Amino acid sequence: MRYLVTGGCGFIGSHLCTRLLDAGHEVVVIDDLSTGRFENIEAIHQHAGFRLIVGSVLEHDLMDGLVRDCEAVFHLASAVGVKLIMEQPVQTISTIFQGTDVVLKLAARYRKRVLLTSTSEVYGKSENVPFHEDGDRLEGPTSKHRWAYACAKALDEFLALAHWKQSRLPVIVVRLFNTVGPRQSAQYGMVIPNFVRRALANEPISVYGDGQQSRCFCHVADVVEALVALIECPAAHGKVVNVGSTEEITIRGLAERIRTLTKSESEIRTVPYASVFGEGFEDMQRRIPSLDRIGELIGWKPRKSLDDILADCIADVRASAT
Repeated sequence: MRYLVTGGCGFIGSHLCTRLLDAGHEVVVIDDLSTGRFENIEAIHQHAGFRLIVGSVLEHDLMDGLVRDCEAVFHLASAVGVKLIMEQPVQTISTIFQGTDVVLKLAARYRKRVLLTSTSEVYGKSENVPFHEDGDRLEGPTSKHRWAYACAKALDEFLALAHWKQSRLPVIVVRLFNTVGPRQSAQYGMVIPNFVRRALANEPISVYGDGQQSRCFCHVADVVEALVALIECPAAHGKVVNVGSTEEITIRGLAERIRTLTKSESEIRTVPYASVFGEGFEDMQRRIPSLDRIGELIGWKPRKSLDDILADCIADVRASAT
């Protein structure tokens, strides 16, 4: 098959491309390299089944041909990271929604399967954990830019499911929960690569707030397996599906575990949110997915533990420093 992967030079996209090529598929990537990096696909860019287009999903005429000539689309192109969202809210909102609108309209025109990656941020400040896909969402006011990403992604979901309802476009929405692993950049505030780099350098590790907020981290290899299986699952069409791990850890606990695993002498410091993101920043306290739906659809659950994830990330950062 020929797959189109938008944002294929990004962290998750590049791992997905490798997985598809290894399975014997053709892969076409479109990426404007704004947050993706050529280094992520350097090992596969000369593969006979791989093609890279440096461009934007907002370029309608370019996208028309790419969608027409593929058999299915993985739509991963998006603004990423809380830091980028806080610094560039206009770009965040417009890039996310307009890009998804282009992809879905063209997929509807040519009747192509689409897997849209969304985010656990959509659940907002809800305390009803674990989060179920059909559960209520609770987000902050529009005056808090923190929620711009969540709202833009939620609008993406509404649009995708509207296409399913109106024309039965075979679309799947995947809500990702803190995907991590080799090649993830610390540039946009991603917590594990940030902590690992500081620990290896024996620099202070900054934990925002009181550090008692908790997250569940899922290895990118497990996530990619879920994406590949879901796009081939007709029962998933028109559904929202959580993909993540249920192994919960506080951010303070994460910093301590990384410090131990790296044998680091780094000091762990708590830093007020306001000093990083400005006054009034809001965060969610816990973020845990229900995996019932994905289990029923494809029998998936993550195989790699948090310790496996951290070992891979530490090895990757060490290798990139040599």
